[in-house]
Amino acid sequence: MDDAYCETPAPAPDPAPRDAGPPYADCVLCRKPTEYPESAKGRTLCPVCAWQEAERNACSG
Repeated sequence: MDDAYCETPAPAPDPAPRDAGPPYADCVLCRKPTEYPESAKGRTLCPVCAWQEAERNACSG
């Protein structure tokens, strides 16, 4: 099996500042703003952490 497939990728650069809008929920892992409003229910993840979480779940099975 190729172990390089399951390695954690390098962190992505910080995204550009957001336009004024509703208050955004913080990512539960890295505390950066997400694309979801604060009123969103459930575990909110930023795009980078969501991608890494999906990779970890895919490799854990």
